[in-house]
Amino acid sequence: MVEIATRPSVAVLLPCYNEEAAIAQTVAAFRAALPEATVYVYDNNSRDRTVAVARAAGAVVRTERIQGKGAVVRRMFADIDADIYVMADGDATYDASAAPAMVARMRDEQLDMVVGCRIGEAVAAYRRGHRLGNALLTGMLTRLFGRSFSDILTGYRVFSRRFVKSFPVLSVGFEIETEISVHALELKMPVGEIETPYSARPEGSESKLSTYRDGWRIVGTIATLYRIERPLWFFGAVGGLLAVLAVILAVPLVMTYMQTGLVPRVPTAILVTGLVILAALCIFAGLILDTVVRGRREVRRLAYLAYPAPR
Repeated sequence: MVEIATRPSVAVLLPCYNEEAAIAQTVAAFRAALPEATVYVYDNNSRDRTVAVARAAGAVVRTERIQGKGAVVRRMFADIDADIYVMADGDATYDASAAPAMVARMRDEQLDMVVGCRIGEAVAAYRRGHRLGNALLTGMLTRLFGRSFSDILTGYRVFSRRFVKSFPVLSVGFEIETEISVHALELKMPVGEIETPYSARPEGSESKLSTYRDGWRIVGTIATLYRIERPLWFFGAVGGLLAVLAVILAVPLVMTYMQTGLVPRVPTAILVTGLVILAALCIFAGLILDTVVRGRREVRRLAYLAYPAPR
């Protein structure tokens, strides 16, 4: 019996907030690049004509009322059923013509995520400080998790079904890209990168990203994910610092006791005892949580393996 090969279904996902000036161009570009795909625009409480313009451009328009890009991605991943997901922003900054190559690479190499690493073609494409911030955050992720991507903050990615349906989105805002990267790293998924042009926004379109506020939120997300995914190292480091502080405070007490047989600074001795107890508790908490995390990771891995590889 001959098995008939079927083309995989492709969904283009565009989260949007006040993108009236750019969404029609974005939808048209992805419809031209991926004519077989269904383009979905998820509006996030826009106050302009984003919904009407996107619908007129031929997109399937849906709404997510909880504010924040992470909330929109959570809704998109839950609602849309496809074999391959192409996610980009609705601001016309990403090169839609690169999408077929990203999809082809995913299928040819059976990858679970292909990251579109941004190459700015214009100075205006990156706001002040964004290049440095991206480099610092990428380096931070590499140091904490052992490996990373060239551009962890890009919003241009292609996912397999098993990535999307095994990803428990917890982020609310722009830190979603960091959470996506950590999810792939922790489950050791096969991933790839493709360099893609990154352009300035069209006239009339404004960025919703706050350099400092969202930058700190991303740093906090990395620290939180490290605490959750590497509890033994995190709490072990805290316990080690407390133990070192206790030793520093205890050395003069021990020396005085050896010389006189007395402990003249009782409050310091009590503090040292408390620090040692806290250090031990941190280390044991890390050990216990490490066992819990291992069990959670196994469950996520099994959920991931429940879906076939992209083809």
